[in-house]
Amino acid sequence: MTQEATAPPASGGRARRGSASALPPLDAAEQEALDVDIAVLQQGSRTWTGLTVAQRATLLRALRTSVAAAAADWANAAADSKQLPAGHPLRGEEWLSGPYSVLGAIDAYVDTLTKLADGRSALDGVDIARAPGGRTRVRAFPLSGIDAFLLSGFSGEVWLKPGVTPRTARTAAGLAQLTPTASGGVGLVLGAGNITAIPVLDVLYELLAHNRVALLKVNPTQDALVPVFERALAPLIEPGLLRIVRGGPAVGAHLTARRDLVHVHITGSAATFDAIVWGQGAAARRRRRENRPLLKKPITAELGGVSPIIVVPGEWTDADIAFQAEHIATMRLQNCGHNCIAGQVVLISQDWPQAEQFRIALRHAYASAPERPIWYPGSSARMQRAEDDYPDALQLGDRLLVEIEEGQDASALQSTEYFAPVLGVVELPGTGQAFLDTAVAHANERLQGALGANVLVDPLTERSLGSGFERAIAQLRYGSIAINAWTAFGFIIPTLTWGAFPGSTIEDVGSGIGVVHNALLLDDVERSVVRGPFRPFPRWVSDGIRRPGSLGLSRRTILPTPPWFVTARTGARVSEGLTRFRAHGGVPGLVRTLLQALRA
Repeated sequence: MTQEATAPPASGGRARRGSASALPPLDAAEQEALDVDIAVLQQGSRTWTGLTVAQRATLLRALRTSVAAAAADWANAAADSKQLPAGHPLRGEEWLSGPYSVLGAIDAYVDTLTKLADGRSALDGVDIARAPGGRTRVRAFPLSGIDAFLLSGFSGEVWLKPGVTPRTARTAAGLAQLTPTASGGVGLVLGAGNITAIPVLDVLYELLAHNRVALLKVNPTQDALVPVFERALAPLIEPGLLRIVRGGPAVGAHLTARRDLVHVHITGSAATFDAIVWGQGAAARRRRRENRPLLKKPITAELGGVSPIIVVPGEWTDADIAFQAEHIATMRLQNCGHNCIAGQVVLISQDWPQAEQFRIALRHAYASAPERPIWYPGSSARMQRAEDDYPDALQLGDRLLVEIEEGQDASALQSTEYFAPVLGVVELPGTGQAFLDTAVAHANERLQGALGANVLVDPLTERSLGSGFERAIAQLRYGSIAINAWTAFGFIIPTLTWGAFPGSTIEDVGSGIGVVHNALLLDDVERSVVRGPFRPFPRWVSDGIRRPGSLGLSRRTILPTPPWFVTARTGARVSEGLTRFRAHGGVPGLVRTLLQALRA
């Protein structure tokens, strides 16, 4: 998500008359250029519906080749735009959150299209089972041997809405690719400004889930990436399936108002969404009262929120506490906290004997992570707002750690997505199931949004909770849930889904409407659930030996420290190596990358 307002409503030249706004209309040359782009896309829409599903898979293979060729330029341009100098240990973030994510998505979509072209279900070979509350779960990761090896210990499921049967799930999987000749028209994608893969992944989902070609308006923060995007996405641009434009709020306003763009998808803030749908000021309030939205077309959105990190109390070793403290620091500090996937509020038990030890470890991990610029527009103002909200918070360099004391008001922390390096800790009563149920209710009722939630629990404690643990997960109303993992893992795995928990409306949009990614093209999605290893390699082995019964419960992983951890010393080299392996293959390069991973 991005906090920058990309498209407040305005009259945009010939797009609509009578809309009041302070934004100037586009000049004739700008409007003419957009007219040409949209005309090309309208023809491209007809081209797309003329392609068979097998031909679409072939087109995606060509796209894969061009993305792979541009991967290094993509990652380096993104890192430069975020003011990370050459050699900075966190430049690896831009490999994983850019070309790696897109290459993985293309591979997954090709697999789905190939199955459909062969007359099989998109879920052919995918395990489906029941989940709590009359739900169906699709075991969507890992689906290949290499993913099972490289990301051993991690798994992911997509839970469908209650009442959807496994048979219905298999029949409906494929979405618009089940009716490839039915055009979805030309849509507008208002791209995110924080993560470089997001605009591209959104375009792919529009094309494959809805048969809708796209006009992509990039966020101004990503203007430097446009030449790279144009090379990487040439197989979509050349046949008129995609056009990329730059511009600020005036361009966005003009485009959202155009009647020849049939749909809008935005990754941004709720304030921007409301401005697009309802307008601004007194006129917007009047439209809301009268239920007369300014936007006269469907809109989907991913808008972020305040994400919880629920720490279930158990008997943790010192190494467990240190590792999970680094895990939480990563959840907040990756991309300097300019993320919709960033954890913001840590919920811990006030009755946990190790609570103070955990707090000390968290302060240390949060303070000692590599320094980096706070680069996203408006971040300084949001940091200042957090400091004003909590003047007694710990100032750790450019980071803020808000530890809510007894009697202190946590409402600002829990209702404001700071979108900056601000992390809070809130204590709740209870242990065991009582704490977990309290934390789930607190997250559902007190924290703004419903996008992503994280849960940390040791294997023995999870076993002791039995069915109560999965019942609590089922009650957690978030679109992505990560257990002993971070919801970023759910974001980056293309066969999982990303989006808010269902139920939002344009009147109360929360964390957004609809899902993206979803390379299995599943219908009636409710949430994705990711699981990871509580302990890294080799500690899951040694701790399991010391604790009888624990070894059989531990998730086995080959990773000592995941490369996406901000504390991973070799994270940049490993992230680049994994991307190059995803792009080009090659066993020698993979071996070198794994050796680097063991040194993390």
